[in-house]
Amino acid sequence: MSSREEARTPGAAAGHVSVVHLPNAWFILCTSRELGDKPLSRTLQGTPLVLFRGEGGKPGALMDRCPHRNVPLSLGRVMQGQLQCGYHGWRFDTGGQCRAIPGFLGEPEARSRCVTSYATREQDGFIWVYSTPGVEPATEPYRFPLLDAREYTTVRRILRAPGSLHATLENTLDVPHTAYLHGGLFRTEEKRNEIEVVVRRSADRVEAEYIGEPRPSGVVGRLLAPGGGVVQHFDRFLMPSIAQVEYRIGDASHIMVTSAMTPVSDWDTLVYAVVTFRLPLPRWLLRAVLPIAMPVALHIFGQDARILKTQTEAIRRFGTETYASTEIDVLGPGILRLLRAAEREKPGAVGDAVHETRLKMRT
Repeated sequence: MSSREEARTPGAAAGHVSVVHLPNAWFILCTSRELGDKPLSRTLQGTPLVLFRGEGGKPGALMDRCPHRNVPLSLGRVMQGQLQCGYHGWRFDTGGQCRAIPGFLGEPEARSRCVTSYATREQDGFIWVYSTPGVEPATEPYRFPLLDAREYTTVRRILRAPGSLHATLENTLDVPHTAYLHGGLFRTEEKRNEIEVVVRRSADRVEAEYIGEPRPSGVVGRLLAPGGGVVQHFDRFLMPSIAQVEYRIGDASHIMVTSAMTPVSDWDTLVYAVVTFRLPLPRWLLRAVLPIAMPVALHIFGQDARILKTQTEAIRRFGTETYASTEIDVLGPGILRLLRAAEREKPGAVGDAVHETRLKMRT
């Protein structure tokens, strides 16, 4: 029974579930620091993988199963840039080729003795793995912005969300829930302002620009802009799994929260968050503010994680989703359309055309 069918309420019909499996896509599997001298077990879209450093320290990713007797290769060790199975000592390079079989006098490189391999890249302090095995990727992984900008500070965190890739992406970029789930921390229910929203859709992204939005009320808003002001606010989804929130307040304050999301399984998503920001504060004061801001941010994520867990449990209990949207659900439906198109390996739009719509909402 598939994960889309299990735990269905008796009598409930099979229906809409916004789980996707994306081919030909780059996802982060670990940080560079996590991948040391030992093999590392990871899961991508339900497939067990093993990561290790081959010759010259170059990372490799293989299916986590020895072709000899099905023992996980992640239980083995790395020897001379090759991954050695802990059961019979078969050794494999980063391309999955069998290079040595202890005690065997013939050539070890037969095709049946190879392990399925996945393209890898080490970039921006992360190990990226291509989701389609055995191919040369036509694209490169996403580059995080502003990492080398001297006037910016960068903070990285790895978080886990108990929800589907789509649900986690939408939650990260969803404005209407913040006044309720995060009331008092980010926005408040009582003080709401009418603003204009410009939604732009293209072949590989959907973006919302919020025009005329005052500084968010609540703790986070006061930390971002102690003096108040009007905000330039963009929320973006970039294929295949990047959620980006950008705030500018005047010329001095600029914050970019870029989250690269990895679907571990249908209902489990890792979030590799990179927060890069510039604030009108001296360095000594910024160092004092960070220990205050970080627990607030993690508390907000904890609230999101709990609601995603509850949402996931309800979907799995009923075996299907209800998905009734209004125009102020500005990004969720567009994200799902792009994900579904990628799953079918069909582009979601033609060429570089950008389709723009405008609407009003209260935040």
